[in-house]
Amino acid sequence: MSIKGAPAALLAAGCTTVVLIATAIAGGSADETDNAPGGSELGLNLQAVPAAYRDWIVQAGKTCPDVSPALIAAQIEAESGWNPKAQSPVGAQGLSQFMPGTWDTWGVDADNNGEADPFSPPDAIMTQARYDCWLAKEVRSYKIKNIDTRRLMLAAYNAGPGAVEQYRDVPPYAETQAYVARILQLVAKYSVAIDEPAGPFGARVVAHAQRWTGTPYSWGGGNINGPTFGFAQGANTRGFDCSSLVQYAVYHASGGKQTIGRTSQVQVTQGKPVARGAMRPGDIIGFKLNGGSWDHIAIYIGDGQILHAPRTGQTVSTARLTDGYYASKPQTIRRFG
Repeated sequence: MSIKGAPAALLAAGCTTVVLIATAIAGGSADETDNAPGGSELGLNLQAVPAAYRDWIVQAGKTCPDVSPALIAAQIEAESGWNPKAQSPVGAQGLSQFMPGTWDTWGVDADNNGEADPFSPPDAIMTQARYDCWLAKEVRSYKIKNIDTRRLMLAAYNAGPGAVEQYRDVPPYAETQAYVARILQLVAKYSVAIDEPAGPFGARVVAHAQRWTGTPYSWGGGNINGPTFGFAQGANTRGFDCSSLVQYAVYHASGGKQTIGRTSQVQVTQGKPVARGAMRPGDIIGFKLNGGSWDHIAIYIGDGQILHAPRTGQTVSTARLTDGYYASKPQTIRRFG
């Protein structure tokens, strides 16, 4: 770590209409998640972590929702290459490369030997998680538009929270830009991959979306890597909104080769149009729930049912197209793959 310096309310049943700024790192958004169903997706790949540190990495990953074990591990590789005795030319120390002044404020005695020591792996790992969590809370307090908490948290770890607040984004320092990108790319190395479902493209779209049944709706939340905290009324909820769930499912059904637009308004212009009578599982249905724009989108799963993230207070779930509410709304159908 190198410290350089000290919307409108959601419509009743719609999905986000805010255009989010995508961060094209490692093929998509920078935010990573660790709370997949069953703990299978992006859970910690224990084999990639040195055995002596596994329990501490798992424990550190429970400190707050912004910090997963995979992210902690990726950050340590970027900081020190898992060398507990590492010292940088500017004086950063240990696995997590804390500067002495920062350590004096944040260091914890995790191994209970009576001393908070940056060269002690347990102390360094747990202090890293503690500091990451504080930084995540701090960058959220800046109320930066379309905030990507983890990306800015990592930038603040490297360049200091003041620099993030000043630039309202990852600071334009080559070191910090490279640092954030590398960690977010390394997350995959320390994550357990999804078992790819078999079958045609549409079936894979359905399977990837169904994994998240029961996940909370979060306005502005979610991306190709899974649930994230949203903003406005979604700021305290990790989940998906309607269009991010669709984006996620299509991206993973394609094996990461196809990243569609982030909003329902864009998604209904992509892919191929499909007639209602030719609809099949995995097709995407856009709705005009509240008037002029395509403000909601869902995945057709067969037998007259859709899977979607409905609205704030609800979760990813199924509904029937014959339900009076949906049946009465304008619809358009698209096919990807």
